This record gives sequence, C-alpha cells and structure tokens, in this order.
Amino acid sequence: MDRSTPQRIVCLTEEPTEVLYALGEERRIVGISGFTVRPARARREKPKVSAFTSAKVHRILELEPDFVIGFSDIQADIARSLIKAGIEVWISNHRSVAGILGYVRRLGALIGAAERAERYALELERRIARLPAAGVLRGVG
Repeated sequence: MDRSTPQRIVCLTEEPTEVLYALGEERRIVGISGFTVRPARARREKPKVSAFTSAKVHRILELEPDFVIGFSDIQADIARSLIKAGIEVWISNHRSVAGILGYVRRLGALIGAAERAERYALELERRIARLPAAGVLRGVG
C-alpha cells in the first residue's frame, strides 16, 4: 500500500465517488454523500456521511479519512471544519465539460492513479464526441 497517496477518502458529493469507482479505486472510499446514486452499489457498500450543504463532521472524523473531496464554495463550512480538525480537503469547482475532464485527471493524479484517470478521461472525451453525431445535442445551445 502506497502511503504517499490518500488511502481513506470521504466523498462529499457523487462525482468523486463515481470517478473513483470508474478508476477501480473504490476500496479507498470510507464515506459518501447520501445523494450518491452512481454507481448504485456505492449506496450499499459505503456509509453516508454528508448531504450537499451539510455533513456529519463527527462521523467523518470517526472514519479517520486522510483525504476529503468536495465541490463548490457551498461546502466551504464543511471543509473549514474538517481542515481545523487536521484533515486534508480538496474542493473543486468545475462548471463545464472541459472542467469535468480536468477534474477526472486531477483527481487521478492526487490519488496516484494518473494513467488510469487519463485513460478514463480519454474514454469520456470519445463518448462526448459521439453525442452530436447521435443527435443528442440537437437544439441545445
């Protein structure tokens, strides 16, 4: 086990949970958002410790995470409480498709899975590129 990268991760929103499962790193997740629906098995496998604007900080601390991942300034108070307790927190703020792809790559790099994250981001880019051809984006914009 590589102790230089996070091993006990709490995901305050669905996005990091989904990405970590896609990268095969779900074993590192020790807590998730109660709003998580993807992947469906995460709801069965992981304790729910947060909503979007609130969290059970005491429960998160009991899980002894070495990394907490959140989204947006809306979670600033949660992040502040965890940082004061000595937990490393990463809050992203992606707002576009390019931002989401960058997020996947950064998250992969932060957990020591940069190559798998790059492959996953490229796969997502290929899927996105096929959308206009399938008529999915017709009339949008």
